[in-house]
Amino acid sequence: GGPLPHMMAAKAVAFEEASTDSFQTYAAQIVENAQALALGCIDAGLTVLTNGTDNHLLQIDVTPFNLNGRQGEALLREARITLNKNTIPFDPNGPWYASGLRVGTPALTTLGMGPEEMQEIAAIMGNVLSNARPLKLTKGRNAGQFSKIRYKVKDGVLEDAQQRASNLLSRFPLYPELDLDVLQQAFA
Repeated sequence: GGPLPHMMAAKAVAFEEASTDSFQTYAAQIVENAQALALGCIDAGLTVLTNGTDNHLLQIDVTPFNLNGRQGEALLREARITLNKNTIPFDPNGPWYASGLRVGTPALTTLGMGPEEMQEIAAIMGNVLSNARPLKLTKGRNAGQFSKIRYKVKDGVLEDAQQRASNLLSRFPLYPELDLDVLQQAFA
């Protein structure tokens, strides 16, 4: 241990960046987006813990959908929304399966998204989660019980969510300066 020079340099650069007006604006936009996302999730029928947020993230309880966090995370990943499962207070599913989802807005804000896009993301999430159910196991010693991993989604819901997420991402590309056609030709 000890003060490592590269770590001190990294902190100095980070502190310098954090002291700029543009970073202050960016940080405020992150919180505004998180608040818009929380309100959108509530409007979409999701249970947002603390009924909102004052920072860059929020937590959603998925137990009202008879799902666990692991299933919710996998469902939304299939819908092209990346987040992670997370325990909630007094979690009935424990940390392995969890009962919540943790959603943050810094990456979305970096892409240039704002409150309008947060509403769309919340609507996509609400539609996917409300149209999914755990699968009932038909074989093995747990036959007749609900799976803690597998799930089923109403026909067309995931395809619709994927299209809506793709539409958002096409308007806010990760690296707009990259020419994807050139990359595809180079690695084809």
